[in-house]
Amino acid sequence: MEAIAIPQGFRVTTEQFAQLASAEQLARMELTKDGELIVMSPTGGEAGRKNFNLYLDLGNWNRQTKLGEAFDSSTVFVLPNGARRSPDVSWIRLERWNALTLKEKQGFPPIAPDFAIELVSPSDLKNQRYQDLQAKMQEYLDNGVKLGWLIEPSARTVEIYRFGQQVEILDNPQTLFGEDILPEFVLDLSNIF
Repeated sequence: MEAIAIPQGFRVTTEQFAQLASAEQLARMELTKDGELIVMSPTGGEAGRKNFNLYLDLGNWNRQTKLGEAFDSSTVFVLPNGARRSPDVSWIRLERWNALTLKEKQGFPPIAPDFAIELVSPSDLKNQRYQDLQAKMQEYLDNGVKLGWLIEPSARTVEIYRFGQQVEILDNPQTLFGEDILPEFVLDLSNIF
């Protein structure tokens, strides 16, 4: 089978996106609010390890508190603006998740997470997609996400996105706190930095 080169800015309908996403699960994909198809390359070992640690830490906290549902990077959410997005790690308050129908939960849930993490990978830096990730974080906020962390391991920085506030940039933080969105959640960044 020959590889398909998808040009930047390539557009598809939401129905075509659903067909592509279920076809073979060969690649992670997102769809912008304007219909631009974004195909994301698979992660390398270090990025995969860091993503797993982020998910594990949030998942362990969530199992203890039972306050919501946590999701990995393969979950596609349909945001209110129509975009189909897949945060690296995300979380939704239980009462919001339970308000969805079973059909909505089984498909691409039509809901913005309450919390989202994006981890900057070496390929993001190599391909100059850092600004795209910053725009994606702002899109999350614009669509209802309450708290987001954009973590850049090589620079040891974290951009904290809070609904209705300016972005806060932390240099070499040791821990991050879930604030009132994720009560008592503390992320130790030693596995990430």
